[in-house]
Amino acid sequence: MVTRMSVAKAYASDFIAFVNSSPTPYHVVDNAKKLLLSAGFIELKERDSWLGLVEKGKKYFCTRNGSSIIAFGVGKNWKPGNGIAMVGSHTDSPTLRLKPVSKKGAEGYLQVGVELYGGGLWHTWFDRDLSVAGRVYVKTEEGDHVPKLIKINKPILRIPTLAIHLDSEVRLKFEFNKETHLFPIAGLAAEMLNKCEEAPEGSTATATGEDDSEFMPYSTMTSRHQPKLIWMIAEACGVPISYVRDFELVLYDTHPSTFGGLSDEFIFSQRLDNQMMTYCAIRGLIDSLAEPDALDGDSTIRLISCFDHEEIGSESAQGARSNFLPSIVKRLSALSGDAAADATADASADTTFFEQTCNKSFLLSADMAHAVHPNYPAKYESNHRPEMNKGPVIKINANQRYSTNSPGMILLEEVARINKVPLQLFVVRNDSSCGSTIGPALASLLGTRTLDLGNPQLSMHSIRETGGTADVEFAASLFSSYFNNYDVLEKKIFVD
Repeated sequence: MVTRMSVAKAYASDFIAFVNSSPTPYHVVDNAKKLLLSAGFIELKERDSWLGLVEKGKKYFCTRNGSSIIAFGVGKNWKPGNGIAMVGSHTDSPTLRLKPVSKKGAEGYLQVGVELYGGGLWHTWFDRDLSVAGRVYVKTEEGDHVPKLIKINKPILRIPTLAIHLDSEVRLKFEFNKETHLFPIAGLAAEMLNKCEEAPEGSTATATGEDDSEFMPYSTMTSRHQPKLIWMIAEACGVPISYVRDFELVLYDTHPSTFGGLSDEFIFSQRLDNQMMTYCAIRGLIDSLAEPDALDGDSTIRLISCFDHEEIGSESAQGARSNFLPSIVKRLSALSGDAAADATADASADTTFFEQTCNKSFLLSADMAHAVHPNYPAKYESNHRPEMNKGPVIKINANQRYSTNSPGMILLEEVARINKVPLQLFVVRNDSSCGSTIGPALASLLGTRTLDLGNPQLSMHSIRETGGTADVEFAASLFSSYFNNYDVLEKKIFVD
């Protein structure tokens, strides 16, 4: 007998596999693409015209920078100016990123320089088994430059703490300097002596010669970074080291995400914020379109948008404050979904389809929420203490750090009732600061009704966070119900 708990465990298992294979936003998007392609979605390119390509009843996606992705399904009754049911999330998490010149060393140790990304709980990064992952640009034999994703699957770095015996102050409070105390150790200098030109044992990467007489605007990669690290990167890419041109690499904890708790009721993981909500958005969209006739009779578009750079304010070409989502909505709002008609349409026609679509649309801003902490209950407002495995949390703030209002709460209540998904409510204490999300930014960009929600978790922005096993399925089911029922429900909740 299939129970909701067994289904929930299956969803959570799939999510754990997803997060374990997604150490960076680039990997998140790559894994999202794989899920979407296997579900029958068609890839589009932003740089191409979509006239004549996007058809009713079909599913599509496009990416930007390899770290943000938008996917959507077009209802068979879609008309220009109709509404779009949207879920937005973000693909990035606080981390440490290799500096452009990362080669460092002291007291006989090889070290790498790192830059802080986002607002992490950086003390949790000490004494962890770390490695590197990210996007590497390599040169091809034809002279092109293409990106490759790498994830070095072994612990090669560690940020060691100072022994308690050597600093009595650490007994009272762990303090450190973010610039001088966060340099990971990568090896011993003695081990690398006279080995800089040798490949690591078992390596298939080759060292093609570099012409010293050739003008080099930058210093070489092996002079900017630890040579053996460049060997490992080249090995992961399957190219000679001289073909490694540049990279965006971050550190990640090599200890895999896993179930935890006496009854597997927890997920112990890195990057729950916000890969859990990104995964749930993807699954919710795919689940809502699983049946062949899912888009029959639907006059809306079902869309998810997963953005990079939320943790640093979303101010980038691929962030939520960019034109990525508005430009896609504008394109879709004017498409009839009839290939022949769109192919001959006047793309420059002045219409109000975009404004009509924005007014009829709705956005669920999906970002993780705070579960009540058993050791710090005083930090939570007495009537708003979300619990794990009790369903998604609706986030409310009078000062518009979150965009939730009454029409959205009613809509989500109706959506949740259909799939029997429990919901919780959260406001922050008046004497505490309040974080924000992509919700307010997108609400102001699009003028679209918006609601903020997320699954509850502990230790947000730590290198290891804790979430609820059942909440993965709860959120995915909520999003699936939202997509399936928005076309009908939106017309029954009146707002100007």
